[in-house]
Amino acid sequence: MSKALLLENPHVEADPLLEAVGLDVHRHPGALEEDDLIDALRGVRVLGIRSATTVTSRVIAANPQLEAIGAFCIGTNQVDLRAASRHGVAVFNAPFSNTRSVVELAIGEIIALMRRLTERDRALHFGVWEKSASGAHEVRGLTLGIIGYGNIGTQLSVVAEALGMRVLFFDTAERLALGNAKRCRSMSEVLRNSDIVSLHVDGKARNAGLFGAREFAQMRRGSIFLNLSRGFVVDTAALRANIIDGHIAGAAVDVFPDEPRRNGDAFESELRGLPNVILTPHIGGSTQEAQESIAQFVGNKLATYVRTASTDMSVNLPRLTLDPSENTRFRLAYVHRNTPGVLALVNQAFAEHGANIEGQILGTAGETGYMITDLSSQLPDEVLEALRGMDDTIRLRVLERQRR
Repeated sequence: MSKALLLENPHVEADPLLEAVGLDVHRHPGALEEDDLIDALRGVRVLGIRSATTVTSRVIAANPQLEAIGAFCIGTNQVDLRAASRHGVAVFNAPFSNTRSVVELAIGEIIALMRRLTERDRALHFGVWEKSASGAHEVRGLTLGIIGYGNIGTQLSVVAEALGMRVLFFDTAERLALGNAKRCRSMSEVLRNSDIVSLHVDGKARNAGLFGAREFAQMRRGSIFLNLSRGFVVDTAALRANIIDGHIAGAAVDVFPDEPRRNGDAFESELRGLPNVILTPHIGGSTQEAQESIAQFVGNKLATYVRTASTDMSVNLPRLTLDPSENTRFRLAYVHRNTPGVLALVNQAFAEHGANIEGQILGTAGETGYMITDLSSQLPDEVLEALRGMDDTIRLRVLERQRR
């Protein structure tokens, strides 16, 4: 039986979806280092991870039987997507399933920081009564600046407006402003005019070091800063310096440049112990509702890929879906290098060996092409030999339709 390996404890809702397509599901509670991951993947067809597992080119190359990777989270920067494409491995994630959870955490932290609840809480735990309005503010009427107006940023924008906040945002891509939110022409414009700044950018390498001393200096004195995006985006030393001198009145950080790989491991950060600073262990999307939704979404995408070869919502392969006809007997899923003339060569092989094409779809993405072909005839062995022998072939899967 084919195996699926799930690391870092994604919700169990994923298991029956994978088992339904014939996969024997194995679990490991934590992340694995590169060498251990290579060994653990022997005989594994489908890998499921969260944010702490790094899937390198070496891991992928060492396991040619691996067909798909599911990231049970939003980000996929922990996977070498180019290597996955070069080896014909489909990668899926959950771009929408935990957005509400992240937004609710951000809103809760904004209110907590503006009311300085961290300091009031700490004082009472140490037996000191400090009833005071000093430094405490309502969020109504304040301006929230959002850097990154994607799935999370847009939802945050809507909820913030419902609380009576003004919203400014900046994104390098063209985005439709929701409600009364105002798009700014630069990040600097957002920083200069906001009482609260919240980062929601993606994990692409271009965002490394996006926010440092220069950006903090552009923020209003006494403003609030949140990072619920990626740890490598922010210079934490610069954030610490700005909190200590009072330029930044409070901060909430959910992601860090170096994060422990397992629960219970030691956590070190220069942000520990600072006043009015909320530190959370990468739990923006960690609600029961979000994790169940993610497991269902990613589990379904992986199962569908195994069963039908559909790459709908794949982050690295061309996104193709082909509905089989009643006459379909075999489906060929063909990943290849994106070079001119591949389609003609494939169809020539079918024609020369008498294979009748019932349906076909082709898509390309960068250096990679993907083709799904349905046959209503027998599948001659010569066709498979011809396709596997082509210089541009990366991966060929054959699916036989199960008739009822």
